[in-house]
Amino acid sequence: MPPASSKTSPDPEPYPSPRRAWYAVGVLTLVYVFSFIDRQILNLLVAPIRRDLAITDFQMSLLMGFSFAIFYTFFGMPMGRLADMRSRRGLIAVGFAVWSLFTAGCGLARNYTQMLLLRMGVGVGEATLSPAAYSMITDCFPPRRLATAISVYSMGIYIGAGLAMLLGGWVIGLAAGRESWVLPLVGAVRPWQVIFFMVGLPGVLLSLLMFTVREPERRGAGTTPPPVAEVAQYLKSNWRTMISHNVGFALISFSNYGAAAWIPTFYIRSFGWTARDIGLVFGAMTATVGTLGIVAGGRFADWLGARGYRDATMRVGVLVSLAWVVPGVLIYLVGDATLSLVFLGVAQFFTSAPFGVAPAAIQQVMPAPMRGQASAVYLFFVNLIGLGLGPSAVAALTDYVFRDDKMVGWSLLVTTVTAHAVSALLLWTGLRSFRESLDRKERWTLR
Repeated sequence: MPPASSKTSPDPEPYPSPRRAWYAVGVLTLVYVFSFIDRQILNLLVAPIRRDLAITDFQMSLLMGFSFAIFYTFFGMPMGRLADMRSRRGLIAVGFAVWSLFTAGCGLARNYTQMLLLRMGVGVGEATLSPAAYSMITDCFPPRRLATAISVYSMGIYIGAGLAMLLGGWVIGLAAGRESWVLPLVGAVRPWQVIFFMVGLPGVLLSLLMFTVREPERRGAGTTPPPVAEVAQYLKSNWRTMISHNVGFALISFSNYGAAAWIPTFYIRSFGWTARDIGLVFGAMTATVGTLGIVAGGRFADWLGARGYRDATMRVGVLVSLAWVVPGVLIYLVGDATLSLVFLGVAQFFTSAPFGVAPAAIQQVMPAPMRGQASAVYLFFVNLIGLGLGPSAVAALTDYVFRDDKMVGWSLLVTTVTAHAVSALLLWTGLRSFRESLDRKERWTLR
């Protein structure tokens, strides 16, 4: 991958045409969809994997979150710097092929240790994607459209998570009454292993699609990344914004990942649903309601920005955290499954809204040569706290505090409400420092 140009241009080229810009977003969104299918596919397969690997809820949660997140977050830092230095589309293409191979490899796992190591490999591959994608999208769109563009890319979260549930439900239904499948070269495998082959192998070929996207010109004062020490110093000078933003949005992610991991199990244990039925219903809801929420959040932020709210991207996070509380609580307190699903849909709309505006906010406050690295720091917090700890926090309460599998709903209630309350407080207190960071970026750019 060739290094980025180091020239500084006082008159940068015009932004790419809308057709070329939206094509890039479309391809990146497709890649993001596959990343979330591969990331979330375990959530509907709790019972068969626990049975075949002889593990607990807490061990299962490590496969869902921590084993993936720890490598995703720590490899995200060097990948973010590579995104600021090298071909972003090439970095994404290689990462896509790598995580797809590791996902398919999960279908070959014969014990817990093998599955744990393979999930770590998925995390390493996926660390290449979002820092480079955010940077590319920012170079394709003017600031007034950035929140919407990144929100469209972030639709991949919910389309991918929804498809993971739908595929899982479909395979479970297909495999009903059938203990194993016999595949060429592989031999006898369980139905849950088949789904890893189905979702992993196509990604190896689809990674080539990235080479149909043109690398956009890097914009801003200087395109060569400054030394790591200078980036660290700039982040330190914005520490109030970084803490309130990164931790605040990470706590919404904590709630979101914890719920996504254990809500199917909640409906199975509390209402007697089958894994197939909740997979199809929750998958369809996630793919539709979550997608609507994330795009609405981006559009709302751009609408607020056009009306003079410089902190619009942060402000959306505060509003949706508060709006989530009532439906988010009622999911677990009503005794009727249908009514619970209605509240789940409303809550999911609100909890999905910040995941386009949060990365857009980072792009707004960081100089162009630092965006990939700053995005990696943001993803470090979001995935370590959200994906790494969210599923495990729910499982830990269920296993070690309530000591009852059927109390998973109360575990979900405690963790999600706490996360949203603290998130709203942090984001609200960070509005002023965010505006100050916008001014600091302007001064840095004009120096």
